[in-house]
Amino acid sequence: MKKLRIAAFGFRTLPPAKGAAGADKFAMELLPRLAAQGHSVIAYNRRYPDVHIDIDEYKGVKVKTFKTVKKKGFDTLLHSFKCTCHIIFRNTADVVHIQNGGNSIWALPLRLFRKKVYISQDGIDWKRDKWPWYGKIYLKISSYISAYFPNDIIFDNVIARQYFEKRFNKKFSFIPFGSEVEKVTEDDSIFKKLGLEKGGYYLFVGRFIPDKGLHYLLPAFEKSQSKKKLVLVGGSPNPSPYEKQIQEMASPNVIFPGFVYGEDVTRLMNNAYCYIQPSDVEGLSPVVLTVMGLGVPLIVSDIDENIYAVQDTAITFKKGDPLSLCEKIEFAESNYQEMKALSCKAKERALKEFNWDNVTEQHEIIFSGKKV
Repeated sequence: MKKLRIAAFGFRTLPPAKGAAGADKFAMELLPRLAAQGHSVIAYNRRYPDVHIDIDEYKGVKVKTFKTVKKKGFDTLLHSFKCTCHIIFRNTADVVHIQNGGNSIWALPLRLFRKKVYISQDGIDWKRDKWPWYGKIYLKISSYISAYFPNDIIFDNVIARQYFEKRFNKKFSFIPFGSEVEKVTEDDSIFKKLGLEKGGYYLFVGRFIPDKGLHYLLPAFEKSQSKKKLVLVGGSPNPSPYEKQIQEMASPNVIFPGFVYGEDVTRLMNNAYCYIQPSDVEGLSPVVLTVMGLGVPLIVSDIDENIYAVQDTAITFKKGDPLSLCEKIEFAESNYQEMKALSCKAKERALKEFNWDNVTEQHEIIFSGKKV
């Protein structure tokens, strides 16, 4: 395959830092693999007033960092504008991989300068409650730009792709996330630091934003008879009233470690009694796929994207219903052998269907101008 010059932006930082989400995990897994195949890859990091990573290279990927603001939404637009100018006027790439359909506006100047542009779309963004009304209008307009101006949209879940194909009467590509994680060394320091016993806690990892459903998880957990702890890893990328509300709702049995990355977060996942994903809106969640690949029991909301990922390998509850989630937590407490049996099926499914090497190969094919 011809070696490509690829530029990527739309995530926050490579490797992930405070405020990271699925886009950062995706970049961390995909971009170094593309570089390992001999492609020239440049990743554009964001530098916030309080968060940045001062590196020029990460696992074969060149890293360029631009300053941006903390204002949600505007931070992405400003950073993406700087990235677009750098790609065009410094001619850093021929292929541009953009994460987040809200960035599709930058496909216009990039295509004018003969760049191949590919948008990764992880869901129907304007349905997310984290956006104000004007943000949702902008994202709806962006969906039209995404449909007609880039070379292709790459969806990570079939639900969103079906929606776009029906709405715009066009065919788009589908490549799911991978699920594998590198094996980690034995180290109990994170458990000692947080006062946790292995297998003695439920876990959530992600942003503290409304569409993640933490306001259902907390009352459901409090109502259950579980004596275990609930660990909520992450936070809001920009401090928000919602995050404060979540912390105020919590009992002493709920632990907020803040942002945890690398091997420590894998250790927390690997040793959880059960992982809970209470989302109202998702793409194909990379955290869910990772947990499946680790063989850890799962409880997820019954949204289409989660059902597509887990099929019959996890326990599901009715989206937005704390009572339904409470019942599933109670089920996990008294039927753990059944939960473990499901997690073994989940691991088998994840490692067979969601493989990062396959994901990389399919992106190479699409970036070369072909279909998968």
